[in-house]
Amino acid sequence: MRPGHDFLMSYIKRNGNSKMRFLGVILFLVLTVFGFILSAYLILNASTVYMYVLAVLFLVLSTVSGLFNIATSYWYYRSYFYGRHLRDISKSLRPMSHFPTVAIAMPTFNEDPAMVEKNMLRLKSLNYPKGKLRFYLLDDSTDDEKGKELAAFSRRNNIVYLHRDERRGYKAGALNNMLRGSREEFVAIFDYDEYLTNRNFLLDTMPYFQDDELSYIQTEKRYSNGTFFSETINLFDGFFFKFVQPARALNNTAIFAGSCGVIRRKALDVIGGFPEYVIEDTFFSFESDINKYKSLYLPRVYALGKPIRSFSELAKQQWRYNYGDTQFLRYFIERKTKSKKLMSTLSKIDYMTHGFGLNYLSSVLLLFTITSILIVFSTYPISHISIRQLISPTYLNMELELFGMGALIISIITPILLTKLYFGSAKKGFMVFLVNFALVFVRTKAALSAVLNLNPQHKWVRSSGGRSGSVIAAMQNSAFEIGFAALLFLLGSSALLIDNLSGGLWLLWYGLLYSSTFYFFYRYG
Repeated sequence: MRPGHDFLMSYIKRNGNSKMRFLGVILFLVLTVFGFILSAYLILNASTVYMYVLAVLFLVLSTVSGLFNIATSYWYYRSYFYGRHLRDISKSLRPMSHFPTVAIAMPTFNEDPAMVEKNMLRLKSLNYPKGKLRFYLLDDSTDDEKGKELAAFSRRNNIVYLHRDERRGYKAGALNNMLRGSREEFVAIFDYDEYLTNRNFLLDTMPYFQDDELSYIQTEKRYSNGTFFSETINLFDGFFFKFVQPARALNNTAIFAGSCGVIRRKALDVIGGFPEYVIEDTFFSFESDINKYKSLYLPRVYALGKPIRSFSELAKQQWRYNYGDTQFLRYFIERKTKSKKLMSTLSKIDYMTHGFGLNYLSSVLLLFTITSILIVFSTYPISHISIRQLISPTYLNMELELFGMGALIISIITPILLTKLYFGSAKKGFMVFLVNFALVFVRTKAALSAVLNLNPQHKWVRSSGGRSGSVIAAMQNSAFEIGFAALLFLLGSSALLIDNLSGGLWLLWYGLLYSSTFYFFYRYG
């Protein structure tokens, strides 16, 4: 039987239907159209240089947002066909007659030794010829006691223990240090907090490497169950693994996500090891593509990571992601000459949108907010709707600014509806919407740090020490967002006092969205 045959059949059946996908695509496209109509309205009603500048800025932001929405709708619809594509690939696979050697690597840095040891021992139970496996614990810990405990554990369990005194190159540096002394044909990577749930990981993935041009296989990553918040964050990442990864895999640009995957050693040697950046996985995926290797995504969970239980933990994770994505965006642009020759147009679009993704969810949202403030206090008719005008049938039938309200409503409905359809919870969908606004400043500051070449550990990243239920800790961790929300509330109230209903409600709504940062720190720590 082909590896994972029953799973593939199940995946195809539960992957929804094309009509459901069309609904999602329509929502994304309507949101895009509404943004362009509102931009057109602003330009047509501009009467001064100041108003024209605002209109053009809004058009630029709407264009960027529109392109991202189009890319998202493309990924979302295209992912529907991935199960059949994977089934067709599996049909050509032959039973394995040769089992290649595999290095099982686990990088760690000042983590709980008990968790590291439990998860490493679980990896040693993998269903695969034992003589073909070698286990590596890559310990960059600066805590001497933890280092000694992990070294002793490794000696007892026939695990190669590698320790570096200087953590140069982050996780990539630790992996490259291992590569210099290992000779295995493949490398499988697991993070310290990932507990193996399916011991057939290698038996299912290795047959696909019968294709000599295949560089790596990435499997689906997921956190174990926890609180309502941590399960929502699972969905936060779930959109990427359920829709983006399958669609990208059809273009041969599936992203290696850093763990729960297998890489061909020859490909690593050609590329020169892992690029030593904060998010080495994205850089490695890009270099693999440039070197004309194939990649594959297997939408099956083989290990569960530790759930994210606090908002400060999520903020630190998103800081690292956005810092790395911004670095990658610059790297991608600098490498455009080589990539232009070796990459398809779809590949370039995939990598550009990936690097820009979190920046879109932060910087562009922030710029939209600032532009909205300027529009509300301009002389646009959109910024001066009174209650009398709002209830006037003539006014409702003639004015285009209602498209702006429509765009806002659809931007809320889209994640809620998609989460309800595919994950069974509209409530979690609304939380995903709020979390994106709550993280705007975290991501924006991370992007700015990367642009300025500041250290990734710069003090702009907020501490994870805040505890849930503490007003003082929540205020300390969200001081900037509280100040910005207070400004929006003040400006919104001022607009209402001068009979500017639409402008006032617009800014008050934004104020509520940005104040959610305080709520999340207070509620979840």
